[in-house]
Amino acid sequence: MSSSVDQIKSKIDIVSLVSSYIKLEKAGSNFKGKCPFHNEKTPSFFVSPDRGNYYCFGCHAKGDIFTFVQEFEGLDFIGALKVLADRAGVELGQYNKGEKTEKQKLHSILEQAVFFYTKKLSENKEAENYLKSRGVKEETIEDFRIGYSPLEWRELFDYLSSRSVSAQDMLQVGLIKYNENAKEKYYDTFRGRIMFPINDSAGRVVGFSGRILVPDDKSPKYLNSPETSLFNKSEILFGLDKAKKDIRLKNYSILVEGQMDLVMLHQVGITNTVASSGTALTENHLVKLRRLSNRIIMAYDGDMAGFRASDRSAGIALALGMELKIAQMPESKDPADLAKKNVPILTEILKNSKHIIDFYTDVLLLGNLPPRELGEEIRRNVLPYISILPSTIEQSHFIKNVAQKTFIKEEALWDDLKKVKSSRAVYTPKTASISPGKRSEAIERRVFGVLLWQRESKEKVSGLNIERLEKRIGDILGERLEELESAFLKEKDMLLFETEAYYNDKTNLESDLEELLRGLEEEYLKKEFTLAMINLQKAEQTKNSGEILKYLEECQRISQRINTIKNVYEKT
Repeated sequence: MSSSVDQIKSKIDIVSLVSSYIKLEKAGSNFKGKCPFHNEKTPSFFVSPDRGNYYCFGCHAKGDIFTFVQEFEGLDFIGALKVLADRAGVELGQYNKGEKTEKQKLHSILEQAVFFYTKKLSENKEAENYLKSRGVKEETIEDFRIGYSPLEWRELFDYLSSRSVSAQDMLQVGLIKYNENAKEKYYDTFRGRIMFPINDSAGRVVGFSGRILVPDDKSPKYLNSPETSLFNKSEILFGLDKAKKDIRLKNYSILVEGQMDLVMLHQVGITNTVASSGTALTENHLVKLRRLSNRIIMAYDGDMAGFRASDRSAGIALALGMELKIAQMPESKDPADLAKKNVPILTEILKNSKHIIDFYTDVLLLGNLPPRELGEEIRRNVLPYISILPSTIEQSHFIKNVAQKTFIKEEALWDDLKKVKSSRAVYTPKTASISPGKRSEAIERRVFGVLLWQRESKEKVSGLNIERLEKRIGDILGERLEELESAFLKEKDMLLFETEAYYNDKTNLESDLEELLRGLEEEYLKKEFTLAMINLQKAEQTKNSGEILKYLEECQRISQRINTIKNVYEKT
């Protein structure tokens, strides 16, 4: 594995990788941008091409290309390795059975299930005909590896058992269930369903969603894998592995509810589409999408269930600062229907999608309500969304829009906005702050930052003597030198980024450093003076003349040195 890692590192530089995810701009010898791991307005995320790592001064995220992909895409190391290997064109060596991790073993079992389901689809004409009737092409079936689970109790269980997969492992990935009261205690989770493999963002199967082929009154239309160590419903979005590249390129994502909607939209070339798989859209889902693009279009079914689905998650999206639009499908139609029968209309609907606040305002206006009722509906159904917006400028924009459309005075809308309390879920962005230390600690940090920077830097500052600097620091710090150096080495990356960001464009490093050293010496002398004064007072209390003279002379010496430093400050 290590050789693969080395090959990947040699072929992918961190700046090109990170800039394919977020916007970066030059900052001296480094690059900076807004951190993708926490909400921020001012860029505090720095990337070093020389060291091949990154650091955020806001949330303290740090690492290399592998760590970045793991954190950004929510993957383990092997998943990040796969993503980067594909990007670098590096072929990963196969691991033998004894070298597989627990997660790799579980992924392998799910892959065997995919093989089983796809084979069963080719043997079941009814299932194949259903997919054809929905307009799904053969190449799409192969691309998404769509399969079929037979309407039998134990067929998958028997198949995997014959391949030495234990029942415990099958249970662990949600492929079977257990009933201690039944004669045959284990049975297949999915039976009589069209099977859609659900992948993580590295393209590895983590679970399944099954659509019932022949509906009955007892079974749900869609059935998803249960929560497992691989499958977390609140984090996995169906199709994200296929859509993420185009979401970044087009700078917006399209969110649909069902697997068939997603498959059909991808089939007609609308490949920046992901699906919530019928589960509630969570903060984690939206944060993942926001990292790829701040803009999202919800294209849910044109019925009340579709509207409710968009309403549930709108508050979180708006609080995250996302631009949320609604694409209104015709009543009783879903995106898959239009993708099959009328792609131009689907494209036009997506093109004409409206910001959710404009959308709900226009929906209320279509009701031709009396002015008083309209005002009440606006207060209940529109103002809560405006109140969630993190920007006052945005709030002002939508208040003006609503006023113009409804003929309600802006002042009245603002008054009601102050009173309204949103009943919708509001996301509170993570904030990060660094508390300022004492003056001496701040100077120590800056001085050691320069020292470490010049030790590591390929381009040394002209005229700066590292040996002399180290000796000067040692003379000032004394016994604390070793302790501080050990502490600062533990956070070397952060210190280097701080120093480079501060000094890269400065031409007066030597004079600045001299001022820092004088300031540091003054701070340490003040501490010595305070200690000498305490000892002098103790000596006076005990009337120890020898000690009194000793500490009196020490106080005078320290005082003279402090005055000398201050005089130098005044002259410079």
